[in-house]
Amino acid sequence: MKISQNFFKNRDLLIVTKHKKEQVIAPLFEKELGVNCFVSRDFDTDSLGTFSGEIPRKYDALETLKQKCLQAMELEGYDLAIATEGSFGNHPAVFFAAANEELILLLDKKNEIEILERVISLDTNFDAQEIHSKEMLFAFLEKIQFPSHGVIIKDKKQDWNKIKKGITSKETIEKCFEDFTKNKISCHVETDMRAMYNPTRMKIIKEVSLKLMNKINSFCPSCNNPGFGVVKAKAGLLCSSCSMPTRSVSAHVYNCQKCNYETEKMYPNGKSIEDPMYCDFCNP
Repeated sequence: MKISQNFFKNRDLLIVTKHKKEQVIAPLFEKELGVNCFVSRDFDTDSLGTFSGEIPRKYDALETLKQKCLQAMELEGYDLAIATEGSFGNHPAVFFAAANEELILLLDKKNEIEILERVISLDTNFDAQEIHSKEMLFAFLEKIQFPSHGVIIKDKKQDWNKIKKGITSKETIEKCFEDFTKNKISCHVETDMRAMYNPTRMKIIKEVSLKLMNKINSFCPSCNNPGFGVVKAKAGLLCSSCSMPTRSVSAHVYNCQKCNYETEKMYPNGKSIEDPMYCDFCNP
């Protein structure tokens, strides 16, 4: 038996979702942790915000994720829950490129453990456009991989009086476009980023789930609790030419959220010096 199963084996795990995320989460966690997975039935995750914007987020992504787990556990009577929360926008380092940041949290009230992981990926079809003609509509649909990926249509970007979600058929989107532009010259079409309508996002949810599983199977050297992982990267790898610090990573900081034990692992990327081409002094 894996050490992590000592904490979780035969326990009930609540997957807090209404968007079919259990399709990738449940098989992994049942196999690796020996838990029994159940999908949240009573808690409405949309109450904390929707991608389409008609219900704005009350909290940032991390707090929203925690509230998903805590509120669903309280409502449905579980002490172990898992949820993900996605954010979409410009990549923090690659300018003008769309990105999917996916957070995943395992919250264990019985053992007072929270284990968090995240992935930031350029692999996303996140997009939106004001559409004036069917030609524009069809070009947009082709770009965002319709119909395998669903779309949302509404009057205007910030108008939710008239909205239709989860569209995956050409006939439906054509009829909606005609209806929405009957008395006006354009409408707003955007990608539906809910997991069950977006296979690309579902793939990222699987990726972050695997990353979380690796962290669960990493144990604190001090208290032996699961979830010992990287919380920070330290820059400062020395240049091989001038020996000045560069922006490249020289160490990873590991922390236990249970006992706060912390340690550093030097040269996590397998190199102790950096090429001068990445040095701000040699190559300003």
